[in-house]
Amino acid sequence: MRFTPQFLDELRARLSVSEVVGKRVKLKKAGREWKGLSPFQQEKTPSFYVNDQKGFYHDFSSGKHGDIINFVMETDGLPFAEAVERLANMAGLPLPAVTPNAAREEQRRRSLHDVMDLAAKFFAETLASRVGAKARGYLADRAISPATQLQFRLGYAPGERFALKEHLGKLGVSVEDMVETGLLIGGDDIPVPYDRFRDRVMFPIADLRGRVIAFGGRALEKDVPAKYLNSPETPLFHKGDNLYNHQTARKATHDGSPLIVVEGYVDVIAMVTAGFAGSVAPLGTALTESQLALLWKMADEPILCFDGDRAGQKAAYRAADLALPFLAPGKSLRFALLPEGQDPDDLVRSGGHGAIEEVIAAARPLADMIWSRELEGGNFATPERRAALEARIRELTNGIRDEVVRRYYRDEFVERLQRAFAPEGGRGFGGRGNFRPGGGRPFQPRGGANRFGGQGFGGGRRGAPGPTPLPSGPYQAASPQLAASPILRGQRSAISRREALILQCLINHPWLLHEHLEEVAALELAHPEAHKLRAGIIDAFANDHHHSPDPGEQAEKMRGDLAKGGFSQTLQRVENVITTQAVWAAREGAARDDVLATWHQLVALHRQWHSLLRELKDAELALGEDPSEANLAWLRDVKARIGEVDGTEALIEGFGELSGRLQKSM
Repeated sequence: MRFTPQFLDELRARLSVSEVVGKRVKLKKAGREWKGLSPFQQEKTPSFYVNDQKGFYHDFSSGKHGDIINFVMETDGLPFAEAVERLANMAGLPLPAVTPNAAREEQRRRSLHDVMDLAAKFFAETLASRVGAKARGYLADRAISPATQLQFRLGYAPGERFALKEHLGKLGVSVEDMVETGLLIGGDDIPVPYDRFRDRVMFPIADLRGRVIAFGGRALEKDVPAKYLNSPETPLFHKGDNLYNHQTARKATHDGSPLIVVEGYVDVIAMVTAGFAGSVAPLGTALTESQLALLWKMADEPILCFDGDRAGQKAAYRAADLALPFLAPGKSLRFALLPEGQDPDDLVRSGGHGAIEEVIAAARPLADMIWSRELEGGNFATPERRAALEARIRELTNGIRDEVVRRYYRDEFVERLQRAFAPEGGRGFGGRGNFRPGGGRPFQPRGGANRFGGQGFGGGRRGAPGPTPLPSGPYQAASPQLAASPILRGQRSAISRREALILQCLINHPWLLHEHLEEVAALELAHPEAHKLRAGIIDAFANDHHHSPDPGEQAEKMRGDLAKGGFSQTLQRVENVITTQAVWAAREGAARDDVLATWHQLVALHRQWHSLLRELKDAELALGEDPSEANLAWLRDVKARIGEVDGTEALIEGFGELSGRLQKSM
């Protein structure tokens, strides 16, 4: 939309700068001007001034200067046209139409937006009514609170065939408009159009101005052909050109939040609830070129967060292939793979903000994803196979349109290929001439730390102890400790011994939860099964309203409730991880003081371990960026302290004398 100088002058005349700025900055009168704290950076002494007579603001701390349009563009992250539209709405100034046809089309779209808004209100009201009880139960099961339901304008479409049609008809909406917006299914072969969405939880999809343009509906019955159903293409909605939660995420990323792309509506809601306001999702399709362009308008390196299963990995590879031709200086993607079997909603509910933060912190660059895919499961024992790999990588990099980025990618992969197949110890790679991802000699670009935060492919850092082969998988760690850390939680097949002992104590001594419930709920647990079992233990404890005074009966009741809850196999796996005879106080019948002493020791060691893992990651990153003696000494010190924790853990076996351990063992 084009705006004439006369229109813009009229807009500036109708709105004072202090009126617009005052909605974001607390201003105080200072002579003929207003002053306040800078909205652009932190400061304690006001250096931000507004002059209504001259029609501008000036920020001495950042040097920014402009009028009301500049201010809205800067503070809300809006392009020029949208900033003008927002200010025109504030001023009550009609927007000029470019042509008569454009005016008619704009008026038509407005009427269709009104129809969609009426539909959203109907679905929301139905969700809150008696009819929406089943849908409210589904949302409660997904831990979506009533406040969050209001925030995202969630609703429920009744199961009747004509419920929405009849409601909108009473409000004067024509059947033609309902069909055109995709709310009804109609056509030449359908004499009586009917509701598209029936017996579904409804997720309104909004445009960048917050107007509802489409819906996503989640079926509540299992035997429905499509679990998720989206609005069709309409004059308002082109699914490949929009993102779920786009408006909110754009503002959040402008304010500093990371831009995270997840797969579905519920995942976005879970992420936003956990504190990641800059979360979006494609609308029922794989990522498109248009959506990629929208992402890059919000952030230079969006993080694509996929499920940790094979399907999620394939989706990550598809996104990498999509993005590769469009890479530009500073514009790329990062990839975060979740623990296997978990989506963002699962992880938020089991581990909260911290669990997501760890996954995001381990996000890998696009170049790593391409490299991993090309080497995955490959056998490169012959020159011909290595030549084929090189040809594939050359073809991929040739597809990058930007000349500068293309050159850097070529250099990057040439170095990786040279490192991967370089002779080692006078023999072929690994002594066998067969490259294996994730093991053997690590990749390090010439000149020190590599371009990806200092971490080599498969582990190892300059100046650090020699590399230890680590498990291959979606993540590559720089040390054995990080390989066992929560960052790689999805890659481990067994619950750790310490986590198993913690769970075993709670199962055999449920009375611990009376005084330590908050402590138990807050513990960081690395394995998904440990998260689920802890939740089952807390639920069983909470639902047992008649706690027996006998500890043995408490343990028996706990095991019975967990078995009924489907945890029998998990309990068996916990038993297999540990030998309870080695930790006497974890067994049933142990004395209360022994149990408490063991519990405090376990929890203290567990917290210390997680704290050291975080420090280890910081130390390894610091060494990668600056391979100095000081950073090397820091890394060695952290590793030494981790070794001390591992040694201290053995002392747990010393507890148990009050329970008669020594006598019974003899």
